[in-house]
Amino acid sequence: MKGKKVLIITYYWPPAGGPGVQRWLKFSKYLPEFGIEPIIYSPENPSYPIIDHSLLAEVPKNLKHIKTKIWEPYQIAEKINPKAKLYKAGQFEKEEKQSFLTKISVFIRGNFFIPDARTFWVKPSVKFLKKYISENQIDTIITTGPPHSLHLIGLKLKEQNSDLKWLADFRDPWTEISYHSELKLNHFSKNKHLNLEFQVLKTADLVLATSFTDGDNYLKLGAQRVEILTNGFEESQFENIQKKKNNEFKITYSGGLEIARNPEVIWKSLKELNQNEKNFSEDFQLEFYGNVSKDVMESLEEYNLTKFCKFKGYLSHQESIEGISNADLLLLSNFPDEKSKGIIPGKIFEYMATENPILAIGPSRGDIQKILEDYNLSKYCTPSDLDCARKFILESYKNWKKDLKPNPSSNYKKYSRKALTEKLSKLLLD
Repeated sequence: MKGKKVLIITYYWPPAGGPGVQRWLKFSKYLPEFGIEPIIYSPENPSYPIIDHSLLAEVPKNLKHIKTKIWEPYQIAEKINPKAKLYKAGQFEKEEKQSFLTKISVFIRGNFFIPDARTFWVKPSVKFLKKYISENQIDTIITTGPPHSLHLIGLKLKEQNSDLKWLADFRDPWTEISYHSELKLNHFSKNKHLNLEFQVLKTADLVLATSFTDGDNYLKLGAQRVEILTNGFEESQFENIQKKKNNEFKITYSGGLEIARNPEVIWKSLKELNQNEKNFSEDFQLEFYGNVSKDVMESLEEYNLTKFCKFKGYLSHQESIEGISNADLLLLSNFPDEKSKGIIPGKIFEYMATENPILAIGPSRGDIQKILEDYNLSKYCTPSDLDCARKFILESYKNWKKDLKPNPSSNYKKYSRKALTEKLSKLLLD
């Protein structure tokens, strides 16, 4: 039986890969169990930085999905400068390594397309959805960003119909996101970003934040009401995985790794253990599931770790799940500055679901640290605390040598996708 209708406006949808697509794909799967019928609205011809066709199989068969065409300047930009594909994923080179063409591309991206290059989809979407909402008796919409231009669709629909309930879901911050400062914004552009962000936060009936720090910031920036709805893990993806005893002490990092999050404290710890701990260099292996930047590769070489590395590249989501499930130690690295303490990478929840040890690196008192309080097989270290990182790696290595099985608490299960969807459903039915 169909229940309350909710229109979800999203840019990322299968076959898009990466973490951005997982959140609403899973919410859409479980919402019907709580009396809510999700309707997806997404672009018909998007330009995704990562493709994962395996995710198409996870889309619920009876899910209603409407699409309209989008025009994106990235399709032109990538022909002029191939690195533009990285910019739309928020990956920027160090300033000193940027070519003249790259600097021009980033300046244009930041100052001519506000809030982002998907802004041309706003006006036609508002026109299309205004009619669709009226004809289908929809009283609740959700916009999810980035790209934050999608929140402008919600803003304009709300301005035209004040009775429409609007939830603005911020998977990542807007002006506070790490790469915002890399956009080479002029004074006018900075102010425009801030004004649009304020209008969205102030007008939305409810703002959803994925971290505690972000939630506090949105209230300070003008949001009327904020709820924390973190990302999570899909229990079914871990049910049939057979763990095995590895011949090597397998240290695994999953996800893209760029220079801004390069965990040098871990590389330095591994170098010291190689030199000082008997048999360590013969036993350990460093695996990467996802794209690793050239700068990080150079850093690994600098610490004499390249020969211990296996670079798997980008794999399907399920293959990555199997990879982290069969690790002996999982690595998580956040941006080191204080502004980034509110970032909670979605993979942390899947890491916990593996029930393997986790070593996380991030700024002091980061939100990741708070999340890991629900997981006893973890250690959170700051980027400068070499002793902390080295000791936990060594402890995990010795447990592996003794074949000691991890024994995690079950507190982390509150981050399952179904449990989180139940929380969301209460907010929608409120």
